[in-house]
Parts: sequence; structure tokens; C-alpha cells
Amino acid sequence: MVTRRDFIRGSGVNVAATAAVITAAVGTSAVSRVAMAALPEPVSQTSAATQGPLMPPDGRPYDPVVTLNGWTLPWRMVDGVKEFHLVAEPVVRELAPGMKAHLWGYNGQSPGPTIEVVEGDRVRIFVTNRLPEHTSVHWHGQRLPNGMDGVSGLTQPAIPAGKTFVYEFVARRPGTFMYHPHADEMTQMAMGMMGFWVTHPKRDGARTSHPLIDRVDRDFCFLLSAYDIEPGSATPKIMTMTDFNLWTWNSRVFPGIDSLNVRLGDRVRIRVGNLTMTNHPIHLHGHEFSVTGTDGGPTPVGSRWPEVTTDVAVGQMRQVEFIADEEGDWAFHCHKSHHTMNAMGHAVPTMIGVDHSGLAGRIARVVPDYMVMGERGMADMAEMTMPLPDNTLPMMTGTGPFGSLEMGGMFTTLKVRRDQKPGEYGDPGWFQHPAGTVAREWTGSLAEPVRAPATSATTTTPNASTTPTQPVTPAVELKARKPSGHAGH
Repeated sequence: MVTRRDFIRGSGVNVAATAAVITAAVGTSAVSRVAMAALPEPVSQTSAATQGPLMPPDGRPYDPVVTLNGWTLPWRMVDGVKEFHLVAEPVVRELAPGMKAHLWGYNGQSPGPTIEVVEGDRVRIFVTNRLPEHTSVHWHGQRLPNGMDGVSGLTQPAIPAGKTFVYEFVARRPGTFMYHPHADEMTQMAMGMMGFWVTHPKRDGARTSHPLIDRVDRDFCFLLSAYDIEPGSATPKIMTMTDFNLWTWNSRVFPGIDSLNVRLGDRVRIRVGNLTMTNHPIHLHGHEFSVTGTDGGPTPVGSRWPEVTTDVAVGQMRQVEFIADEEGDWAFHCHKSHHTMNAMGHAVPTMIGVDHSGLAGRIARVVPDYMVMGERGMADMAEMTMPLPDNTLPMMTGTGPFGSLEMGGMFTTLKVRRDQKPGEYGDPGWFQHPAGTVAREWTGSLAEPVRAPATSATTTTPNASTTPTQPVTPAVELKARKPSGHAGH
């Protein structure tokens, strides 16, 4: 892995030597001689751990974001231009301990690194294509010259395999954006090609210069993506439209998604982008938040109201903010229940209430590893010890301080602590609940519910003052007959 230190040091290398090394990989028709000489070293990252915020070493100041299970791409300043280098390439991404996926991404990871700039920055992004086919990069939500929009065939020629193109524009407005290909999208986005982009507002001393954007203590971001990877395999099925079995945040599934660790009283911002094939109602426990921004920019104050769930549709960004004023380990997840499970088989029949007595033993004589599933619900899945195929995950997994969490997919926790230091993002461990504040078993007596005898039930007509009550007619089985003679309807 090339480190950030190596990257910054690379800005002082001999220009002629750099140009000679890269000439073979860079299309001269795509990049000028001056741009080639200035091409920055690519920086790569393979760790799936959340990296700390990248404090700006040069350029305009800003308050950096923390990319959940990701990182921010370093840059260098050249004559007042902020330069980045993205490398589109095949990558191996650990979705959670025990499972890795063969994806496509940028700079060693899927999703690619977050790009952070400041309103008014002139930005130059070199994109090197190491994929087996052509690609492009669309800067989703940006105001820019049409020829920099990244739609292959429409606004630019596609970037051929082995070539490098350069994009250059001014970050004209602050907000929450993303980048992804606009070339063979069905394949490239299904394989994990995407990344986050944050344009910070200009600073005016201790305040931002934007009337609708406040400074926050913690600023997190992640992208929603989905994959269909059969147990035992590693490459997504790109033809899948709806039947995905792995729902991810930054190409990670629970229990591989890091917690969001904040200090009691912090003002927290969370930015979410959706590049899956369906919407996701993102739900936070224990707090209310307001939607303060979209990919269209900050929302007017009059349009904000308290929520605990916000729906993020396909291709949308949502930016939410709240005060972390309740200590604890609070669940944070997509509220579609199938999206908080892993490697889920959708053709499994519902067996609740089916008596398996003796059946499992007979089947086991033919299928030795057979186990009864689902006759009492699916919670047993979290406790099963059935051998899994290589390179897959349990459908329901994770262990908390009180036992199995029975979760997967798009799930993590917001950990709020009064002793978490400002700027400290480390996991503080499980919350120590004050005495008497945990739900517990009731061992006292319970009153029997009052029930009306079925034989004495009565019904009353609307005019009860003049009409006597009538006995309830005994229930009868409803029988229906399908009419005939309607063929072709």
C-alpha cells in the first residue's frame, strides 16, 4: 500500500522522470504533456477498518468527514489546483470476517475513497483505467462543464483499458455527492464501482459561510450497495435486478460494519447515498434527526422536521443531523427487515407450525447434514452450527452484551458516551447500563384478562334506546362457489 506520506512526498519528484515512467500508460490524446508531468502517484488502501479523518494539509480549511469502513483520498496542491488520482481496478473486499468478494472499485477498495474539497476549489482528477473494459466517471450531483459530466459516448469518449483521462472543474456548491461510472453501468455499478464526494462550505473564521450549513462535531458518510453472491462463490451476479442477498453499507455487512462512536452532546451529521436497486428507510433508535441536505444541496430550515426514519431512494443522497443526547448503544439500520440479513435464500418455504417429529431423522439417513429449519420461526438460524459453504456468512449473526443480535446486512450501532473524548473515534465497548434501566423478566403475578362469554354475547342496533338487543348469531363456516362461464376474463 502506498501511504499518504509517500503520496505527499511524491509531489516533489522529478517531473521529467515521472513523465517518462507514465507515458506508456497514459493516452496522449486524453491528457496534455503538462498534465502528464503533473500526474500524482495513486494511493491505495486495502484495510476495511474505518480510517480517521484526513485533516487538510494544505488548501482551504474544512472539518473533515469520517467514511464508515473507508477512507479519504489524499491530494496535492499544484498551482492552486487540488489534484487527485483515482484508479479503476478489480479489488477484493472483505464484506465481513469470513467472506470476501471479488469486486471492481477504486484505489484498492469498493467503494472507492471519499473525495473531500471546499466550495470554490478548482479540482483536477486523474482517472486511470485498470479494468478489462472501458469506463468513465460521472460526478453525481455536481454543477460542471458538460464535457466533464462523465457520460461515455454522450459527453466524452470512454476511457479505454490501460489509459488515463483527466477531469477538471470548480466545485461550485457545497453538498453531499457521489461518483460512479456512466459506462456499462449494469456491470460496473453491480460490481461495486462507486465512491463518496463531499464539498465543504467555505469557512469564515469559526463559522461556515453558508447560512444553511452548521458546523458539527462528528460527520460520517457511507454508500448503500447490494450484491447477489451465491454461498461459496465470490463474484456478484450482475444480471440480478431485485433478488439480492447481501445488503451493504460501504460494501460491508453486519457484523463487519463499524459502530458510529460519538460523545454525549455532540452534534452529529450522517450522509447516506443509495446506489442499490431499491429504496431504504434508514432508521435511528433513541434520537430524532432532521434532514438537512440532499444531493441538491442544503434543505431550507422551514422544510425540516423531526424524524426517526428517512427514506433514501435510488440515486439519492440524504444528510441528517441530530444531537447525541442519550447515552447507550443505539441500533441504526435499514428498516426493511430482509435488508438486515445475510446470504438469504428467498425460495425457502415457511415451515412455521409444521410438525417435523421424526422427519429429520428419516431425511438425515439420506442427507447426513440435514437440519430442521423454521418450524418455530427463524431465530434458530442465529444458533445453528450447520457447516457453512466456504466464503459465505450466517443469515443472522452478531453477538451483543445480552446474547445473539440475530442481524446482518445494513445494521450497526450508534455508541453515545459521556467520556468519549472530542475527536476520538475508537470503539468504547458495550454500554454499562445504570442499575434498574434494563428490561427484565417479571416474576410477579399476572391478572387474567376479562373475556366476554361467547354464549352471552349480544349485538346492538344503531337505535339502542328503542330496539332490544339481539343474540349473536352463531358463527358459521363461509363457503364460496366460483361462478362458471367467465372464461377469457
